[in-house]
Amino acid sequence: MPIYEYWCRTCRRVVSSYQRDPSARPPSCPRCGDTGLKRMISTFSVRRTYKDVYEGILSDRELNQGMMRNDPRAMAEWNRRMSGGEESSAEYEEITDRMERGEWPAAQIEEKRKEFSGQGEAKPESG
Repeated sequence: MPIYEYWCRTCRRVVSSYQRDPSARPPSCPRCGDTGLKRMISTFSVRRTYKDVYEGILSDRELNQGMMRNDPRAMAEWNRRMSGGEESSAEYEEITDRMERGEWPAAQIEEKRKEFSGQGEAKPESG
């Protein structure tokens, strides 16, 4: 449901309102009660679904060919697109950076897999 922004001329504040119908009457100001709010032009965003992202990946012939060749660069690109710009851990970023350089960080990935599954051996303490 869209969020519309209005300007209250009386108390000089921006008022945000969820409205289904863009032609609906503006709300009254929650602070002063003024009913003469003026609608503002504001930014908006559209979030793509995972299905949309995945369909975009499937339509990218070059990326798909790279994936079929087990190219680590293609896998890094696939990961970047699927993450949607979300923040990642330092370890994930390190692995992705290596893949973008054309490396398969298999040993590092296996070590992390063992660590998270509880199969890793405890490292001896130095001292």
